Amino acid sequence: LNCSISEIVVTAPYASRFEHVDPETVDEFDWRNHACRRNCKDDDQPMECHYVFKLESYHTMSKACYDCPFNITDCFRTDCIPTDGIGRSILVVNRQMPGPSIEVCQGDRIIVDVINLLHSESTTMHWHGQHHVKTPYMDGVPYVSQCPILPGSSFRYDYVATEAGTHFWHSHLGFQRGDGVFGPLIVRTAPKQNWHNSLYDVDEHVVSIADWTHELGIDKFLSHHHAGGDNKPPNVLINGVGRFSSDRGGSNVSAVMPVATFVVKQLIKTFFVIFYFDKLQKGVNLICKKLNLVCKNCIVRIYNHDFVIRVNALNEGTETNNSISVPLLRAMDENDKSNSIEPDYQFYVSYDFYKKDNPHFHPSNYYGFNQVKEAMRVLTPQLNHISMKLPPVPLLSQRDTVDQTKFCNESTVQGCEQDYCACTHVLRVKLGSVVELVLVDEGFAYDANHPFHIHGYQFRVIAMERVGRNVTVESVKKLDKDGKIRRNLDHAPLKDTVTVPDGGYTIVRFHANNPGYWLFHCHIEFHAEVGMSLIFKVGEHEDMPPVPRDFPSCGDWRSKTPQNVESPNSVSSSATKNRTNETSNTAMDESSDNSVQQVVKLLAQILRTLQISSSTRTSLSSYFLLCFCIFVTVVSTFW
Repeated sequence: LNCSISEIVVTAPYASRFEHVDPETVDEFDWRNHACRRNCKDDDQPMECHYVFKLESYHTMSKACYDCPFNITDCFRTDCIPTDGIGRSILVVNRQMPGPSIEVCQGDRIIVDVINLLHSESTTMHWHGQHHVKTPYMDGVPYVSQCPILPGSSFRYDYVATEAGTHFWHSHLGFQRGDGVFGPLIVRTAPKQNWHNSLYDVDEHVVSIADWTHELGIDKFLSHHHAGGDNKPPNVLINGVGRFSSDRGGSNVSAVMPVATFVVKQLIKTFFVIFYFDKLQKGVNLICKKLNLVCKNCIVRIYNHDFVIRVNALNEGTETNNSISVPLLRAMDENDKSNSIEPDYQFYVSYDFYKKDNPHFHPSNYYGFNQVKEAMRVLTPQLNHISMKLPPVPLLSQRDTVDQTKFCNESTVQGCEQDYCACTHVLRVKLGSVVELVLVDEGFAYDANHPFHIHGYQFRVIAMERVGRNVTVESVKKLDKDGKIRRNLDHAPLKDTVTVPDGGYTIVRFHANNPGYWLFHCHIEFHAEVGMSLIFKVGEHEDMPPVPRDFPSCGDWRSKTPQNVESPNSVSSSATKNRTNETSNTAMDESSDNSVQQVVKLLAQILRTLQISSSTRTSLSSYFLLCFCIFVTVVSTFW
């Protein structure tokens, strides 16, 4: 991060010409000039903010980059995405990475038309940090709040920006977020609601920090899970650019790529908003010289001094002096039910990487976990020894078709500590209740941190500690019973994402006042995609907002029958018998229909014969013969 000293130029908002944008020319717009990107003022009316997101496959260092990096200005041409100079396939929104920045004021209405131009992949968009009170269908989670947006299709997200702060939007399907489908979502407040207003003069810069690989996420995922490849990103990008060095033939070669540069004015306090996702594999140094800076996430104020901001990779808990952990902070928000009354529910959610015959990567009959070389073994991350298996229909929008008897949790399954278990992992809580989660990172496999994110809520982080190199749920329960866990309840900090010390615990609480189905998951894509998640069902179906009119529906062919249907691998004998009877009844009905048609045709032929016979004075015996034939035909048909 290079911080030079110069005059800041604040872009004035244009008129609301973004309300109706032609999708064919959307790439030509500079969304930084959006009318909703403004200084929020007290008592201003909310605005309606329209955006168009065109998702497509693309490539870094494409022909749009011309002679980049040898001619550095070419790296900033339209449609050039240089990243770190290594060419690879990517997914982008409006041919930008990071994607368009949504910057609005609290209370604005955000309307985003997502157009999926991918060749074969579906997508959804999640607005990370927004709770979607009264609009849970806009949360953007496939098979939870909505159906995936199919290739060639579009979907309109429409919600109010209720949660102020630094957030980001991203795809919530597969590995698309890590492949480039993400961008800032900044919700500012008016001066009277802005507690930090006096700490800075200029609010202009957004810093995004992202892990970066040199191949598509699906390729790295498949290599890791099926062929012994690693799952570590080799680089980090800041605002979509960076530099990468590689050893080629014994000589170190480095592409002189552009870096993220922020122009500020001397002696002016500048406000930087910083967001990053996934786990950084190594620390990142942000270096500035002689600059007055307020770093929102790390709260650093240093005047006229050189300084370094060090981003650590691992959560070290509250017991170390090397860092300040979240529970030691004090929220400026007032206390509420989440931290002022006793919880109605307490759930222990433990996790680790387990040595199991996961049928997706280690089918026990062919190449089970212990049957292959150690380098080819893949551990399975699970919550309470359960992998999430989502249904073929969205739990929220098609809830009346979901068989809730197929929901599971720790209390309804057995033998999952040894065997691989996968089901729709749901924790049910009453609307208006207070929920306490005790997250336990057992830490037996290896040192790692998992960022856990909750949808639809923010929680109070009230306790956090690293107990040892590893820990069990039973030992944490004993610590709590013996009074050795201290909960900092008063003005506990509010977060929607938190990590857990390896070999330790983090305790959070939230007030379950937003009805719906809400995902809780590890925010590392590889882990979420293999089922490291669960769902909170808050309230009953009648408590949830009605499904919007003409909302898209989906499902496999089995979901279209009025009866609840088991999955193919768990069909009971009674269900099989019922389906056999249904099939037989269907075949009998079809046979009867065909027989009736045959009789009708036969009668028509007989009538024609009688007419002919009357004209030729057919004998009486012929009439009796015809009647007898009709009788025999009818009896044989319906026998």
